[in-house]
Amino acid sequence: MKVLSTNIATPRSIHWKGREEKTGIYKLPVEDPIYLEKEDVRNDHVIDRRYHGGVDKACYLYSADHYPYWKTKYPDLEWNYGMFGENITVEGFDEKNIKIGSVYKLGEATIQISRPRQPCYKLGIRFGNHAILKQMIDSLLSGVYVRIIDPGPVSVGDKLQLIKENDDGISVAELNTLLFHYDENTHLELAKKALMDTLVSDSDKKYFRKKIKAY
Repeated sequence: MKVLSTNIATPRSIHWKGREEKTGIYKLPVEDPIYLEKEDVRNDHVIDRRYHGGVDKACYLYSADHYPYWKTKYPDLEWNYGMFGENITVEGFDEKNIKIGSVYKLGEATIQISRPRQPCYKLGIRFGNHAILKQMIDSLLSGVYVRIIDPGPVSVGDKLQLIKENDDGISVAELNTLLFHYDENTHLELAKKALMDTLVSDSDKKYFRKKIKAY
């Protein structure tokens, strides 16, 4: 897997439900390396730290391979990498093959896969259509947040290389299924496995545990 773009936001004002807010979702490619720190990306703008940034959401990755799918749905947008608010756009990234808790080398940083992205209304504003929220949830093409084990710079052309896989873990796509598409008849054993996994975040466990009647 290879980094195709590194992206940083300039804060913008948006209007939502009669009030003005600032957002950092409008990210654009930058030429210089970006530096991954423990709780965010240096010089990026994280506006609402209740939901963005922090140890479990220090940096957001999205797959370049998903862009053609979305371009067919939104052909009139002016497209660039960073459209989904991702700091890093990666070629060859597939949520079905990436396990929560696995550790990767990314540029000079070491990262751990932590949480799938749960899209919020700001993505709908970015795309000019709030249908994108349900479409992303249904597609399982969420991208992923990462923890930063060792801070460091990341540049275009750097590789995302597996160091240690969470062999008994669940994939990003499987966790998305538990969060948004849980069916007790189909997913109960997967849910039990996820609840026992110490590398699945407590916040995600709390979210899907409410749906489980038998555990």
